[in-house]
Amino acid sequence: MIKGITVKLHVNEKTGEDEFGAPIYSTKTVDVENVLVSPVSSVDNLNNTSLYGKTATYQLAIPKGDTHVWEDTTVEFFNQTWHTFGFEFAGIDENIPGPWNAKVQVERHG
Repeated sequence: MIKGITVKLHVNEKTGEDEFGAPIYSTKTVDVENVLVSPVSSVDNLNNTSLYGKTATYQLAIPKGDTHVWEDTTVEFFNQTWHTFGFEFAGIDENIPGPWNAKVQVERHG
């Protein structure tokens, strides 16, 4: 049976507003279990470089039912820090077998 790993996702939460009404955010780290991590193919990397100017290292498969924002955020796994880029691609839960329905790509951060 295929199993994912637990990754640490950095989540921004609105904690207030400044004197001009602009939102103030704080970051907290949450554990997300059962995330699949797979290397990105060289063809996908060429496409990412052309589209985003970034080189993806891994693609993450996100578990069904997860409601976190995965776009433009920091993720930790394999004792390293990564940054997501591009859009989160999701499918319809009922039409996708297995426990994952969305994916996002990450590049090495820091």
